Formats: sequence, C-alpha cells, structure tokens
Amino acid sequence: MNNSTMPPVAAAWALRPALPGDLETIAELRAVVLRPDLERLGRYDEHRVRQRLRDTFVPEHTSVIEVDGAFAGSVTLRPAERGRLLENFYLTPEVQGRGVGTAILRTLLTRADEAGAEVRLIVVQGSAARPLYERHGFVEESQDPIDVYMVRRPVRNASAAVTD
Repeated sequence: MNNSTMPPVAAAWALRPALPGDLETIAELRAVVLRPDLERLGRYDEHRVRQRLRDTFVPEHTSVIEVDGAFAGSVTLRPAERGRLLENFYLTPEVQGRGVGTAILRTLLTRADEAGAEVRLIVVQGSAARPLYERHGFVEESQDPIDVYMVRRPVRNASAAVTD
C-alpha cells in the first residue's frame, strides 16, 4: 500500500484550558481559517471576524489545542439550553488533514454521549468541515444564506457514532 492511500495519522495532541491571554491568538486563527469561506460568501470583514470571537469568548468553556506541544487551535464546548454548543473549533492550516480534528471531535462527543447531551453547532455554508461533522452524526436542522445549523443527538454506544 502506498502512502497516498493510507489514512492520515493523528499527531500527538492535547487539550488545555484556555486562558484570557489566549484570546487574541484564537481570534487571529479564526480570521485565517474562516477567510476563504467568508470571502466566497462575500462576508469577510477584517475587524468583524475577530470581534465576534472577542465578544463571545468564555475561557471556562474553551480549550486550546496543542500539537506536539505547540498551539494548533481551539475548541469551545459550552452548556446550552438543550445540551451543548460546539463553537470556535479551529485548527491551524498545517495541522488540518492530519486526523487531529477527528480525534478531538470524537473525544468531545464521547463526553457528551456519556452525559446524555445533544450537541449543536453552526457551520458556514460550503465549509469543508461539514462532512467531518456529518460523519460524526450531525444532521442539518436549518440553514440561512450564510450558516448551516446542525445537531447531533446523544448516542448510547459512542463507538457507533462515527462512520469512517
């Protein structure tokens, strides 16, 4: 088997609690990651893309993703009215496609399943992340011209939640 047909191997990753001082690093990553999709939709605003994160950042519910000991992204899983809301799940471009996002999402969803909580998220229309979420059991609830609103109900047998 040649390397081009082998699935990516997740790098060594860890989650650590976010600190208030992580805000600007995460806001900058958000701008980098969302820029192509927002430009495609005619919605990219250099200031607004960062300010939206600044306005909603809650370190208590946010984790910084580290790969091989270095900053590689963020993810927020916060309590919501009917379960949890997954937000601010961003990976640096050099980490994307290496299985890290899948491994982290699987870990977070297992925790939600153990708590019997459904998980909601919003993904930008046309985002390359949507198939990842669908593979993990998320389904569309609604959409508008910019966003797709998705939900995943808790799974009793967490290993059945992912179809690779």
